[in-house]
Amino acid sequence: MIRLTLTEIADVTGGRLNDVAEDEQDAAVAATEVTGDVVVDSREAGPGGLFVARRGEHRDGHDYVAAASEAGVAAALVERIVADVGVPQIVVDDAERALGRLARGVVDRLPELVVVGVTGSSGKTTTKDLLAQALAPLGPVVAPPGSYNTEVGVPLTVLKADHTTRTLIVEMGARGIGHIRYLCGVAPPRIGVVLNVGSAHLGEFGDRESIAQAKGELIEALPREGTAVLNGDDQIVRRMAERAPTSVVMVGESVYADIRADDVELDGTGRASFTLVTPGGTAPVTLRLIGEHQVANALAVAGVAHALGMPTSDIADQLSAAHSLSRWRMEVTERPDGVTVVNDAYNANPESTRAALKALASMAQGRRTWAVLGEMLELGKDSAAEHDSIGRLAVRLNIDRLVAVGEGARAMQQGASLEGSWAGESTWVPDREAAAKLLASELSSGDVVLVKSSRDAGLRHLGEDLAGQEATT
Repeated sequence: MIRLTLTEIADVTGGRLNDVAEDEQDAAVAATEVTGDVVVDSREAGPGGLFVARRGEHRDGHDYVAAASEAGVAAALVERIVADVGVPQIVVDDAERALGRLARGVVDRLPELVVVGVTGSSGKTTTKDLLAQALAPLGPVVAPPGSYNTEVGVPLTVLKADHTTRTLIVEMGARGIGHIRYLCGVAPPRIGVVLNVGSAHLGEFGDRESIAQAKGELIEALPREGTAVLNGDDQIVRRMAERAPTSVVMVGESVYADIRADDVELDGTGRASFTLVTPGGTAPVTLRLIGEHQVANALAVAGVAHALGMPTSDIADQLSAAHSLSRWRMEVTERPDGVTVVNDAYNANPESTRAALKALASMAQGRRTWAVLGEMLELGKDSAAEHDSIGRLAVRLNIDRLVAVGEGARAMQQGASLEGSWAGESTWVPDREAAAKLLASELSSGDVVLVKSSRDAGLRHLGEDLAGQEATT
């Protein structure tokens, strides 16, 4: 973060620096600069930093101000004074909202910074990782680790930026109408990317049109001199152009695309190659990421890079060199015994699960394929039908073995059976432990295993365990 004094932080957040009077000692405290990281977890606190004592669902950050003080923070941002901790405290009404105001204050002090906002029902984190690598030739890039896409994660990402940062990439999630609008107030985007509108969070929003309304808040927040990068292959996203106060770049494989992929092919490892076509020319791309769905993510990145003036050949080179930065996203491990494990269990929705199954099918190359699938959460009334359709798709793609894990995934196995799965090709097991036992007894050298579920279904841990094992048969 850029250096700010405690007085400046109090002004930006609307807070009060506790017990600062007019004597020399207190004046020195007011002039103290925060030189370290801003954190909400006292275990990450360090010398010169700022600890934000937010009240979480299970813990109250005020209980950890003393630990942050012992770690050497310059100050704590609190909602109530914590006695006898030996660190200056800036008192605010709402620590989480004050964190957002602090982040906005930093952005306002960096007028040359280009903020790129990314949203969509799926692919946000992968696209963010690709952007961080593709835009590196333009200058220093700040991007969030993992999926920092909330009212807390976005400000923490912003606060990593300083006067050297050229591009700030912000991943924006939404649990309801107005969430992305708020995040855009924290980090006003100059470029906005909408990847897709799918089934993720249908249980919270009710229908895709409501999801589109929320995602489109990113486009409405753009300045007139900005750029909206929209997935032209998604009809709902394409219509967001009507809400854009700025120029629009369509990306995709359809006739609507200004930047497109021609001649898409998958190799035996499930990696896509294509010809990138932009208004500036064409160039070949060979992705290092698994799955044909990564082409859409790569095109979104190309749209941003083109808007920032990168030549087509440079964009293609950067995309071809980029690799996965975040855990549990089509994470491939080749075990010494010849078993290939694909751990894609950070999250799941019908669209991403279908894409993962298609990638698994393309990786078969005569090998036996396993789809170990857990529940896709937050689908509301469509949950049973969506799980059923995934089981049917596994059969149509000729996946050799389907293992549905957990009560919420039972409809996958039922759908597979109704589609024609027989003789043990599809199986339901009650939990992760049962799945591990089944796989330990039946996996053989050369098998390819996809592990996919929503995060809270916990199958990413099964994927990690499988990646570290060897086959017994």
